[in-house]
Amino acid sequence: MSQSLPSLLAWIFGTSIAAVGGAVTAKAAAEFYAMLQKPAWAPPAWLFGPAWTVLYIVMGTAAWRIWSQAGFGGAKLELSFYFVQLVLNMAWSYFFFVRRSGVEAMIEVVCLWITITITLVLFWRRDTIAGVLFVPYLAWVSFATALTVSVWRLNPKLL
Repeated sequence: MSQSLPSLLAWIFGTSIAAVGGAVTAKAAAEFYAMLQKPAWAPPAWLFGPAWTVLYIVMGTAAWRIWSQAGFGGAKLELSFYFVQLVLNMAWSYFFFVRRSGVEAMIEVVCLWITITITLVLFWRRDTIAGVLFVPYLAWVSFATALTVSVWRLNPKLL
């Protein structure tokens, strides 16, 4: 376990870089988000930080489980999709908050959703627990997809 804990923490830390990447591209995200019309079912802005923190920990744990069983060479397909979805995860903030493009953010989040779904299935096939760990992430991004489309439709002049 002592050797496993450092590698688990490394996977969680590495996964969290996606959060930092997204935050860097979205410097004025809080101000912009506050300006937008949102549907009644939109969560308060403060909820996003804690939700994503939990999701990054769970995602990193799932990837670590796959890596610890097969390594990079043995789980090349699974971990490749994992890294692609991380890049897509970071990119959404750029399209929504920097480019302020509703259509680009919507296309991007749909691509993210598809990639997460593929990653979940691949993880599940190798390790059921890793697949189950990805379910909350898919659920959150499903919700985020609906929210992206709704906010875009409510704010045609800003997005």
